[in-house]
Amino acid sequence: MSFPQRRLADTPAVTTDQMREVDRLMIEDAGISLLQMMENAGRSLAAVVLARHPGASVTVLAGTGGNGGGGLVAARHLVNRGSQVSVAMSSDELSTVADLQLEIVKAMGVPTSAEPAFSDIIIDALVGYSLRGAPRGRTAELIDWANGAGAKVVALDVPSGLDSTTGETPGSAISAAATMTIALPKTGLADSERVGDLYLTDISVPQSVYEALGVPVPADLFAQGQVLALT
Repeated sequence: MSFPQRRLADTPAVTTDQMREVDRLMIEDAGISLLQMMENAGRSLAAVVLARHPGASVTVLAGTGGNGGGGLVAARHLVNRGSQVSVAMSSDELSTVADLQLEIVKAMGVPTSAEPAFSDIIIDALVGYSLRGAPRGRTAELIDWANGAGAKVVALDVPSGLDSTTGETPGSAISAAATMTIALPKTGLADSERVGDLYLTDISVPQSVYEALGVPVPADLFAQGQVLALT
């Protein structure tokens, strides 16, 4: 399976603050829940992993918030497509939405642990665009583990540890073979060697949200498909 291609240079990008506003307006003005956004992102992430690495075993490294929740959704879809999947959590103190996704994968019998298992592919769903400063504690340890595991890493939204606005890495940061970013590319992804192959997925952001922010996004951005390969 291949994805339609689009030039990164021709695709609008957003900063961390702009993406935070996109999420807020989707929830408060458009009535699209965080759970719906997670489902769209996680399903697309699973599709990218399956397209690039059919039949591979997968370890999902999941954080405590929305990024981790998206990784857990991907775990569910991968299991339903026949993949061997395990999950390692960065903490047992989760947001409500991430905890819900974790309970679902547990009910499916997916192995979950604080310690990651070696596999062919690692999904990085530790930290999304909301990074503030260098990753710390268990999150930093899991980033370092992933970089040294000898497996290809597919990152959700941004490689954990990379500033989504500037592309800077104030501490430990994932070096990904591929990154699937959400809604629009983040400005910090364009020139970073840690991103790998870049994909973009639609999470059903209404055009009115971008218009409210003054971001010029073509109405037909995802006319060719829900996932685009940015070149």
